[in-house]
Amino acid sequence: MISCESTTDIEYSYFEKRKIPVLFYHYTLDGQDFEDNMGRNSKSLKDFYEKISDNILPTTSQINEFDYLEFFKGLLQYEKPVMHIAFGSGMTPSVNNAVNAAEKVNKEIGEERITVIDSTCSCGGYGLLVCMAYEMLAGGKTFSETKERIIYLSRRVQHQFFSTDMKYFKRSGRVSGATATVASILGICPIMHLDYDGKIIAYDKVRGKKKALKRTLDEMISHAENGTDYNGLCFINHSNCYPDALILKKDVEQTFPNLKGKVVIRDIGNIVASHCGPGTVALFYIGDEREK
Repeated sequence: MISCESTTDIEYSYFEKRKIPVLFYHYTLDGQDFEDNMGRNSKSLKDFYEKISDNILPTTSQINEFDYLEFFKGLLQYEKPVMHIAFGSGMTPSVNNAVNAAEKVNKEIGEERITVIDSTCSCGGYGLLVCMAYEMLAGGKTFSETKERIIYLSRRVQHQFFSTDMKYFKRSGRVSGATATVASILGICPIMHLDYDGKIIAYDKVRGKKKALKRTLDEMISHAENGTDYNGLCFINHSNCYPDALILKKDVEQTFPNLKGKVVIRDIGNIVASHCGPGTVALFYIGDEREK
């Protein structure tokens, strides 16, 4: 079986239906502790954005080793090998706690039951990788075949995105203060992606959303597996800017006629949104190996 963490930014019902255990991150907002919602409460994100618009800033924390231990021990009841695909180390060092916890559990039971994979992914890219792992196992691939393939694909999940508000990226240290300041003053949208290690790189900039959307599409044309013949999964996530995501969805589906199903648009969840704020549109698909 596989397990994952809530920062896949896929609705919880998807995992519940497929019996995929999820370990939840938490965030603090206005002095209160909240569990990452994953679409279980339709009002959660609305309330979240209303509060941060009043300059009430959220904070997040790692999942500690004890929480991973409890989570992994709870999975032993299924008596199956577990492939835990963790939130990327480029976003959080939590994966180190996951590895330590898995080693302790495996040592305690005398066999290697829990395997941890660093996804090196975030948000919908992380979700896309987990979905592919599930499909492989459900389709009859062995545990070892799936593990090998997921490790191979993890650095080929492309994360292409832009934001119209860099304040939160700056605050969380995801991009430099200079990049964020220049973007805000000049009305520029930095063009960003994740590198080989899963870290955010702001590598170019354009003026205005229209050009940012076009550049995002152009990058997919350049990097998608088999170019415009790409026939894999494609997800779009956004933070409180659905109309922009819808424009990108229509452009992607028109440009890539062989996609595996329609492009799915989802919200960026509470944890990732705590670091990117509103105004971010992100596109995820399988492509060439991310740059080192």
